Amino acid sequence: MTKNNIEIKFEHRIVQEKLLDIAKRVENLRPLMKNIAGIFSYSTEANFKEEGRPNKWLDLAESTKKQRTKKRKWPGQILQVEGKLAASINTYYDNDSAVVGSNLEYAAIHQLGGQVDKNKSVEIPARPYLKITDEDQQEIINLTVKYIEKIKKL
Repeated sequence: MTKNNIEIKFEHRIVQEKLLDIAKRVENLRPLMKNIAGIFSYSTEANFKEEGRPNKWLDLAESTKKQRTKKRKWPGQILQVEGKLAASINTYYDNDSAVVGSNLEYAAIHQLGGQVDKNKSVEIPARPYLKITDEDQQEIINLTVKYIEKIKKL
């Protein structure tokens, strides 16, 4: 061995035991998933309120604004003519996952965009309301790290 080499010994049995101990303690992820679902819910509400985050949604077409004006629904907020889509958002969590979504038939077209109408003649732009920001992602990471650190101390 030369002077410039570094030798590292890895005692895998001890590390493996520690990891197994942590894994046993982390079996109940339900409280963490509940908090993550809460972040999803808050983020979605903020997306509706701010009409897109961090980038604003594409504005409504002038024809849509005219239709809404005739129905006395404009000015108003994008994706909230009557508030059904925003009100339909719900969360679910279990031990292994946290989910946010809507069961409305038209929810996906607003999230993803696409063509609608009988002849696919109307183009709806994507307005991703089920979107988390970089800050939301960091909050989830921080929450997860704190949860694991708490479990390690037990």
